[in-house]
Amino acid sequence: MRHLLAIGDLERADIERIMERAEGFAEVGRRDIKKVPTLRGRTIVNLFYESSTRTSSSFELAAKRLSADVVSVKAVGSSVDKGESLKDTIATLGAYGPEAIVIRSPHAGAADLVARWSDAAVINAGDGKHEHPSQALLDVYTLRRRLGSLAGKRIWIVGDVLHSRVARSNVLAFRMMGANVTVCGPPTLIPRGIERALGCAVSYELDGLEEADVVYALRMQRERMRESFVPSIREYAAKYQIDSRRLGPRQLLMHPGPVNRGVELSGEVIDGPNSLITEQVESGLVVRMAILYELLTGGRPRAGERAGDSDAATDPTPIKEPA
Repeated sequence: MRHLLAIGDLERADIERIMERAEGFAEVGRRDIKKVPTLRGRTIVNLFYESSTRTSSSFELAAKRLSADVVSVKAVGSSVDKGESLKDTIATLGAYGPEAIVIRSPHAGAADLVARWSDAAVINAGDGKHEHPSQALLDVYTLRRRLGSLAGKRIWIVGDVLHSRVARSNVLAFRMMGANVTVCGPPTLIPRGIERALGCAVSYELDGLEEADVVYALRMQRERMRESFVPSIREYAAKYQIDSRRLGPRQLLMHPGPVNRGVELSGEVIDGPNSLITEQVESGLVVRMAILYELLTGGRPRAGERAGDSDAATDPTPIKEPA
């Protein structure tokens, strides 16, 4: 792996390797000393053009747990506010010699552009309505820990599929791991031709939801809507909200966050025993540690060095080092 831009760039073996590595880092997290020296002396840049709590904080903590130096840049309060272009921002940050750039942008394809403009490894932390691959990987990890395998599992993704980069990445990742995926929502919020493009089933009603092993609810992304896609939020909630009447006792519940309580999910299911939402947040840290590890070790030269010129080109297998 050189970059993580989209799930489609990965093979199943890549996902399996990241899952295995994340399990190792989960073990490290249970130690008294949780840091490992794997990325000591390397610089990771977090560049976020959109608001984020879970993704930005987990990538920052993941880098620090790996002993990297972290530079966090948010659009608000930076030179971006003064009109600096993405390309010029990347050129400026390049002066720090970053090994990796984690970018979130409202524009689809932004991460791919950064990968062309920088020698650093680039991680797409969400680009417009395109993809959010690290979210999909942490969701796969969360489900595997609970279910053991996704093969043959039935997963329903319910809500604003049209504006959701999480939905696109998750459909691809879940199917790659053997799951059967159905997307469900109002016709206005289901992309035309998604069943052919992504290989999933489509439903416009919650009839059949009881067959799902996993119900994955999506947030209504009103900040991306330029017109009315549903008559009202109240009507949407009445028809598509997942509550205790619609969620069976054996079904697992997921959501990428942040949750709009009382819209896509009712309060009792968010806090109920079926909910994996907190586990998803916990998984985000170890999976993002694994992503950084895979991108920045295993023979990738450090910034300004040729492959083989540094000890960084070797695999230190940090998860086996004593705390």
